[in-house]
Amino acid sequence: MKTCCCKLNGALIERQNTFIAGIIICFSLLAVAGNALSQNTKGKKPNVIVILSDDMGYSDIGCFGSEISTPHLDKLAMNGLRYTQFYNTARCSPSRASLLTGLYPHQAGMGHLSTENFPEPGYTDDLSKQAVTMAEVFGLAGYATYMVGKWHIAKNLTPQGDRSNWPMQRGFQRFFGTLNGSGSFYDPGTLMSGNKFIAPASDFYYTDAISDTAVKYIREHSSRTPFFMYVAYTAAHWPIQAPEAAINKNKGMYDMGWDKTRSLRFEKLKKLGILPGNSVLTERGVSIPAWENEPLQKWQSRRMEVYAAMVNIMDEGIGRIITALEQKNELENTVVFYMQDNGGCAEPLNSNQPEVPPTEIQQKGAYYAPDSIFLGKQPAYTRKGAFIRSGKGVMPGQENTWLAYGEEWANVSNTPFRLYKHWVHEGGIASPLIVQWPKGIKAKGALRTQPAHLIDIMATCIDIAQIQYPQTYLSNIIQPLEGKSLVPSFTNQPIQREYIFWEHEGNRAIRVGNWKLVSKTSTNKKFLPQDEQAWELYNLINDPTETNNLILQFPEKGKELSNLWQQAAIRTKALPWPWKSK
Repeated sequence: MKTCCCKLNGALIERQNTFIAGIIICFSLLAVAGNALSQNTKGKKPNVIVILSDDMGYSDIGCFGSEISTPHLDKLAMNGLRYTQFYNTARCSPSRASLLTGLYPHQAGMGHLSTENFPEPGYTDDLSKQAVTMAEVFGLAGYATYMVGKWHIAKNLTPQGDRSNWPMQRGFQRFFGTLNGSGSFYDPGTLMSGNKFIAPASDFYYTDAISDTAVKYIREHSSRTPFFMYVAYTAAHWPIQAPEAAINKNKGMYDMGWDKTRSLRFEKLKKLGILPGNSVLTERGVSIPAWENEPLQKWQSRRMEVYAAMVNIMDEGIGRIITALEQKNELENTVVFYMQDNGGCAEPLNSNQPEVPPTEIQQKGAYYAPDSIFLGKQPAYTRKGAFIRSGKGVMPGQENTWLAYGEEWANVSNTPFRLYKHWVHEGGIASPLIVQWPKGIKAKGALRTQPAHLIDIMATCIDIAQIQYPQTYLSNIIQPLEGKSLVPSFTNQPIQREYIFWEHEGNRAIRVGNWKLVSKTSTNKKFLPQDEQAWELYNLINDPTETNNLILQFPEKGKELSNLWQQAAIRTKALPWPWKSK
């Protein structure tokens, strides 16, 4: 703006005074709106811990309706906030990319999984250099940055080749975990400390190792600086494995079967106020028999007992992390987030196939020299030489078993919703969100109904820490932040946004206010665009479980949202799709 040294006339002075007064009013309003935040962030900046679990459903923890014992997560919720309409992206790699960058997964280059190699910009499936991670942003602000657990957003998983998208090359100063997506809990592949591949100890169990290393990092951290920590559990992703002592704590808990368990979860969700009283429980999956018609009840009960044990062990580890914060007098000024990467997983794996004897099994690669890297596929034998058993009737849990818990129990995990991981109906994308920050959030045990998404966690964290999001990083132009800060919701104020958007394997959705437009396609990743099924339209305030399709009743609303989805898909790089015609 140019300035003039000549004498200002009265009219100009009056306009200047009005302008200045307007600025003062605006800043006053902003100060009032952010008063609670500013009052509680004086002095040292807060620590931030983001906890992400793997392949768990909406109702799999106690404070969200489960019978599974999760006292430490429940305590976090009772001392903080629970968000009842929080969303992920329906799949592991896309969710991790969104969480860490504050962008939709396609904007971060992770539209599918980190195992593909597509030329389309939204599906390169290697973390984009035009995106910054939370670790990179916090590192710029002087934070120490730590990560433990599952990465799964880098294409290269071997010592040879490009390491530029490994955790320590994307902002983390210390890292212990795995690069790939899944593997044995007793002997995971791509296990690393820093940039070095390591072999597990003889008494290794991955969930405990993640928790214990997080505790170690907290204890060794200098309290002179704040820290950001990302804790990415692989619990409760298949293969379902847990120590026998942990499984025995749940012995008999699922003998009642999935129908009764699901019904009890539904009633608890309503009692907790997470679901409105007029909610409708969706029907059991069409391929799932009634419990009384299930011929292998003991095997089915065992599958869920193991799954529950995996969640128990994760919760106990979270308790140890919280204790470590208390012992360092850091809990009051630490923001803790807990969420999940997708809905319950109905992938059958090989749990529904007859057991194959060792003499007939097809070997899926040599397994393995002590220092070799195993990429997560089912091996033929354990490191000790025991044949790994899988198939219907094999009692899971131990190192020499490899099973999933199947659609039957995924349907329970996702109570009260339908569909699962992969799809973008509520069963695939709804996640609990717990936020605790004793110094900054005064509400205790309160529920928040504002719709929110993984993209919002970065925006919330930098708002809380009052740090800047960069426009460039390492000479790369960085895409604008997509998410919205959830800080206003801490005092139950609305989150202003136009929409929330989804696309995964052609499954599509968009939410605007309480309206959600959604469509599903084939589960085959080589789907064709013409395989898309018709749009469905739901009013989630009246119908949170998507049981009453209103597309014929409100065709104009459907058309409006469909057009908006198309625009959003192009803008966020979900289109063009990488899959071509046959």
